[in-house]
Amino acid sequence: MNTLALGPSWLDPDHLIQTFGPIGVLVIVFAESGLLIGFFLPGDSLLFTTGLLITTGKLDMPLWLMCTLIVAAAVLGDQVGYLFGRKVGPSLFKRPDSKLFKQENVEKAHEFFEKHGPKSLILARFVPIVRTFTPIIAGVSRMNYRLFITFNIIGGVLWGAGVTILGALLGKIDFVHQHIEMILVGIVLISVVPIVIEVLRSRSQSKKEQARGDHGTPGDHDAPGTPNPPRGRHAKR
Repeated sequence: MNTLALGPSWLDPDHLIQTFGPIGVLVIVFAESGLLIGFFLPGDSLLFTTGLLITTGKLDMPLWLMCTLIVAAAVLGDQVGYLFGRKVGPSLFKRPDSKLFKQENVEKAHEFFEKHGPKSLILARFVPIVRTFTPIIAGVSRMNYRLFITFNIIGGVLWGAGVTILGALLGKIDFVHQHIEMILVGIVLISVVPIVIEVLRSRSQSKKEQARGDHGTPGDHDAPGTPNPPRGRHAKR
């Protein structure tokens, strides 16, 4: 089965599964769950496609076994991310940007973690990019380990098994079975939407901060003779 390419072929879920099989799926789930280099991988669409291909006979693997292995990979990935965060600590927030690492991803995950608390480990599973960095932030924050492992397992089951089973159930529907190619294209598009929205939001916020830095804000001149504090992109938030 050949799907329409929406980007590099090595990021196409169908191509990845057909090329690397179940082992490739598990490696990607593990990497995206807690390794800094895994944030760009197609987690949601990969799991859905895995369930879909199992149901349609394109992937020779029992669904229950695949789900069990995926959950294990997801939980272990978060575990590695947590331990990495505990070891690296605050230095993670001082790490310079590179081609694969963006400081804003860490900050977004930190805000997500602070807003939702322990349940962020469950919610983040369904948010691209954030799911990679949230367990690391939990480690940086030295979240209680027993609490972390509890929510880690719950999130791993709901996301890993849940999305895979959803793909398998929908794969039994005749319409889905007959239009697998377009369904897979749709899955990729849907999984990209949150990332696009976040990029647009970040750009809008950066422009607003830059505008405030260029024109100042009310209150900057309340104290005559007092120099204005630094503002703009590098101002302290």
